[in-house]
Amino acid sequence: MDKHQVQFKNWQLLILTVLLLGSGFIFGQKYQPRLSINTQAKASKTDHNQVNILPVETIVVRQVYSYSTSQTYIGEVKALRTSEVGFERAGKLISVLVDEGDRVSAGTALAKLDTTNLETQLEGLIARKAGAQAVLAELKNGARTEQKAAAQAVVRDLEQQLELEKLKNSRREYLYGEGAIAREQLDEVAFNSKALTERLANAKSNLEELQNGTRVEQVTAQQAVVDRLTAEIKDISITIDKSILRSPFNSIVSNRNVDEGMVIQAGQSILRLVENTQPELKVGVPISVANQIKSGSRHQVTIGGEIYSAEVSSILPELNSATRTLTVVLKLPSLAATQVIPGQIARLAVTQTHNTDGYWLPITALVKGNRGLWSCYALVDSEHSQNTKVEVKSIEILEAQSDRVLVRGTLEPGDEIIADGTHRLVPGQLANRK
Repeated sequence: MDKHQVQFKNWQLLILTVLLLGSGFIFGQKYQPRLSINTQAKASKTDHNQVNILPVETIVVRQVYSYSTSQTYIGEVKALRTSEVGFERAGKLISVLVDEGDRVSAGTALAKLDTTNLETQLEGLIARKAGAQAVLAELKNGARTEQKAAAQAVVRDLEQQLELEKLKNSRREYLYGEGAIAREQLDEVAFNSKALTERLANAKSNLEELQNGTRVEQVTAQQAVVDRLTAEIKDISITIDKSILRSPFNSIVSNRNVDEGMVIQAGQSILRLVENTQPELKVGVPISVANQIKSGSRHQVTIGGEIYSAEVSSILPELNSATRTLTVVLKLPSLAATQVIPGQIARLAVTQTHNTDGYWLPITALVKGNRGLWSCYALVDSEHSQNTKVEVKSIEILEAQSDRVLVRGTLEPGDEIIADGTHRLVPGQLANRK
């Protein structure tokens, strides 16, 4: 093979190679995009199915047969007693011993009246009573021996004088018979004898009285004098004691009405007191609620941000015509006396039990339907795959609370309800539990 033939063959091989490369390039450009599109479509379809299978949070519902609700009612703290205190008598006010806002115990002195004249009268009565008691003691003890001896001496002296007058009378009668003396002299002696006889009888009576002792009537009369003076002293003492105004109960001084130096009248208000021992609370509640509240039961009340356990003492029988409620009276614990003030607003929480069947769902599980109806989504097994899907359950709301609702409807015990994220779901969509 000559040189020209070798060159010709090389050119043929070169042209054939170029043709083959060109054909391959054209074939690649024609069919490669179609293969890429099919592959991308398959990948897109796979990715689409994976995106639609959403993870969801679920709960298993259980049926309940009753539920409790708590309703708050507004009331007011009341003092058990409120009193405008004053004196029982008129007088000059010399001191007020407390100020507004002071807490006082029962019996604490609050104010005082001037008692100078009463104390003077009391001293006089005490002195008179002492004298009357001395006389009474003397009457009870009887006469002393010296008194009896003196009375006996008087009797003997009068007896001797009477004997002497008798002798004189005998002699004068003789002389008068002889005409030696006048009739007047005889009558004078007779008169003296009669006077001595009367004096002797009186002296003997006094002696007999001293010897027999004091009569019961005298002792009784003198005892009555002592008792009368005792009563007068007691009356003055009571008046002096009532000149000090004292607190009738444990209380807070709410208002001071007068100042020192004023002459006040009986019954005039000096201070206003509000009792601070175990205050009570009055709350108006509907009749249906009042019928469920029992006397002696305890309920939580909130006053000024503090929670207290109050006991129901009574339910007033009269209906409030303005609010159409019954008034429940509750006693607050004793410790509240130093923490609450009459007039404060209080909130009473009353728990009621309702006998109703249903299911509790979180409020985030609700799906709003047409015409104001509600539904929820349940997670059920899919018939065409091993995945689970979303199914609609129609429900009726029975009770709504802060974060949950009581419902009934097409639910069954053990249903698996989607608890949150329902806005991302549609019925029939595939979903998996988290």
